[in-house]
Parts: sequence; structure tokens; C-alpha cells
Amino acid sequence: MPRMVPHTAADPHAVAPDAGMPATEAADSREMSTRERFRGLLWLVAAAFFMQALDSTVVNTAVPAMAEALAVTPLGMRTALTSYVLTLAILIPASPWLCDRFGTRRVFGAAIVVFGLGSLLCGMAQTLPQLVAARVVQGIGGAALMPVGRYVLVRSIDRREFVRAMSTVATFGLLGSVLGPLLGGAIVEFTSWRLIFLINVPVAIAGVWMNKRDMPDYRLDRANRFDLSGFLLFAAASALLLTASELAGSAPVPWLRMGLYALVAVLLGTIYVWHSRRTPYPVADLQLLRVRSVWVSLAGGLFTRLGISGMFLLLVLFLQVGCGWSPLMAGLMMVPQALGSIIAKWAVNRALVHYGYRRLLLGNTLIVAALLAAFALLGPGSPLWVIALLTFAYGAFAGLQYTTMNTLIYTDLDIKHASMASSMASTVQYLAMSFGIALSTLLMEAMLQGHAHEDYVVAFRWTMIMLAAITAVASRVFSRLRRDHHPLSGAA
Repeated sequence: MPRMVPHTAADPHAVAPDAGMPATEAADSREMSTRERFRGLLWLVAAAFFMQALDSTVVNTAVPAMAEALAVTPLGMRTALTSYVLTLAILIPASPWLCDRFGTRRVFGAAIVVFGLGSLLCGMAQTLPQLVAARVVQGIGGAALMPVGRYVLVRSIDRREFVRAMSTVATFGLLGSVLGPLLGGAIVEFTSWRLIFLINVPVAIAGVWMNKRDMPDYRLDRANRFDLSGFLLFAAASALLLTASELAGSAPVPWLRMGLYALVAVLLGTIYVWHSRRTPYPVADLQLLRVRSVWVSLAGGLFTRLGISGMFLLLVLFLQVGCGWSPLMAGLMMVPQALGSIIAKWAVNRALVHYGYRRLLLGNTLIVAALLAAFALLGPGSPLWVIALLTFAYGAFAGLQYTTMNTLIYTDLDIKHASMASSMASTVQYLAMSFGIALSTLLMEAMLQGHAHEDYVVAFRWTMIMLAAITAVASRVFSRLRRDHHPLSGAA
């Protein structure tokens, strides 16, 4: 594979750093210039990750209070969560074409503005449908943040430094996960849940300023034609499939309508597969699935996130509704998870070099599944330190899992496929998250025999066991990697 080198937007007014300098001073100047530009880009992408992570964790903590204010059940709030994540999944495939057509700087800046506007609308929502609509606006903006950020890092950073750079950026994003539960709990307990969305607005303003200063402007002189037909097929199939899963939570269940939606979704998905093979520039290039590390990363990530995406929403409901904890205490108990993820991400590079992708993902997936099952042992009388230790351990191994899966997809691809791979990885990630949240809440709703505190505890325990079993399936997918598949090995 050719070595990736940093790319920068050309500045016609820039003066060559080595003009009139000795060779050693010129080299030092170029190195310092690259380091400063690299630092600014990392801060910018980290700010976007921070904003999204803050929004996700804050919302989870505030779900019971939001449900009470909007006159719905806590589990009924899943629509407000899945609508945002599904919007991300549907719109992310358009990000590579938007970057090629309008440039990474414009697309990233516009995404930050729309995300901030959506956050403002969420804070003003008066009903659940209004909140869902505002979350869709948030999703429209957020759809470009992560894939464009990853794509720019892939284009700008040497391949040997990519895992470390992703870990650094993800760590700053995890700071949002640390602050989110605390802010969410404190805001809900002492002020209004509406502020949990409004805190994104100043972060968005800072992001717009940083984007103008630090974001390189990658684009093509002539963008390829956008695959509108493929985009509509994929969007319709995803939306119908999630709608069918939402109908499973209705009482009584409309089996005929649910089955019809699912059947049409599968049909549209099949048509897209046929369509993608006959268009030169598909919205998702399924030819990349011929690369083993690509399809293993996507399939393994899908099963993993189906099992763990809704876990912390259920844990918040277990602590607040089942155990009677305050929002602040429940939010505080989420902090060890984020701290564990931060600590683990600093060790991922060394772990990959020592174990390789196959051994690390095989073992770590089973550990994550076992930790999920361990949550079934908790109850209202469980000591605080036991819950904190378990959430810390889970956060550490889940963070290791996420970072490893996110970097695996790029290991065997040429740089010309980086944009498409980033789009496909983010699409599968958010699609799996939306279905994971829906699946976990539907399972807990099915296990719920009443609305007393002890009913939520029992339903939580059984749901954790089933989610652990789903997560363990992913280990079978990761076993398809080559035994010698290490970072930079080039093994497919």
C-alpha cells in the first residue's frame, strides 16, 4: 500500500518557509508548521466529536425527566433517540459527494451550524413530535461531522500515526461523555432539561470559528455524479426497517403492517444491491466488501453495536426508575464508564501491536459480552463502589472495542477509497446504533410486567443477558480475520 502523507490546502500568498534560511532551519520550520496545523485540525475534529458525545450522554441521563414533561413513558422516548441516529445513518452516505463538490471546509462548517440550530430547536420543543423533528434537524447537521472529520484525518495524517491520532481525537470526544452525564443530571435536577440541548450552541459557535481557521479544503475539480437513486433506495429501506421495529412496541402489535414494512425494506435493500453494481459511482460502494478487513469491520461492528448501543439508556432507567436514584446520582455513575474509555484508548495502539486485530477483537468482544451479563447481577441494594467498578471496566473494554473496530476498516485500503470507507463505516455505525437502541428498549419493554420499581429491575436483568448473547455473536465475525493481521501488515 502506498504511504499516506499529509495534504494541506494551498495558500497562494504563503511564503516558502525555507526562503533565505539554512537547510536545518528550513527543515525545523517546515516541521513546526506541520505540527501546528496538525494540532489545530485535531482540536477542530475533537470539538465536533465532543459536541456529539455531549449531546448523546446528556440526553440519556435526562430521558426520565423529558418523558415526564412530555407526558410519555420513559421507554417511549426511544423515538427521540432513534430518529436522530437514523438521520445520521441515512445522510452520511452523501458526505463524500458533498465534500468532493463543495469542499471539506464548507461542508464541515455548514454541518456545525445546522447541528447547533437543531440543538436550539430541541431546547424549544413542547411535544414529543416537535422534539423528534428537531432531533432530525440535529441529525442532518451531525451526519457530516464524524465522517468528514475522519476523512480529513486520513487524508492529512501519516498512516503510521493514524491510530494514535484517532485515539487522541476520540479522547477529547470522550470528555463530552464524562461531562455529559454530570451536566445532564445536574441540569435536570436543578434547572430544566431544555438546557441539555442549549449547551451545544456555544460549542457550535466555537466550532465555526475553528473550522474557518484550521480545516483544510479538500475537493475535486469535477465531482462525480451523485447517486440519487441509490441514496433514496437506501434511505427508504432504513427508515421502513426502523419503523417496523418501532411498531413492535405498539399495543396491540400491528403484525400485518409491521411485516409489510419489513418486507418492503428488504425488497428495497435488494434493489439497491442490484443498483450499486450497475452504477459507476454508488452512494455505498459494495465492491469494498471484497476486502476482508472491510467486511469484517462492518459486520462485526454491526453485531457489537446491536448489543451495546442501548445499554446506558437502560442503565439510567434502571438506576432512576428501578432503584429510585436522583438524576444527578445516576449521571455521576456514568462517569466511571467514560473514564475507563479514555484510559483504554491510550493503550489501544500498544495492544494492537502486541496482539494484532484478530486476537484483540476476538478476546475483547467476549469480555464486553461477559461484562454486559454481569450487569444482570445488580439490584437496588448493590453497593455504589460495585456499580462504579463495573461501569469503569465496561467503559474501558468497550472503548478499546470501538477504537479497534473504527481503525480496522482502513488498514488494507488505498487512500483513494478513504472517503467511501469512512462514509460506509459511519453509516453502519449509526444504523446499528439506531437499531440497537430500538432493540434494547423493545426487549426491556417486552420483559416489563408492570410499572413498579421492582418490575424495571427484573426487566433490566433479563435484557442485559439477551444483549450479552447478541454481542458475543460478533466474536464469530472477527474470527474471520487472518491470524497475522496486524496494523501496517497489509494482510487482507
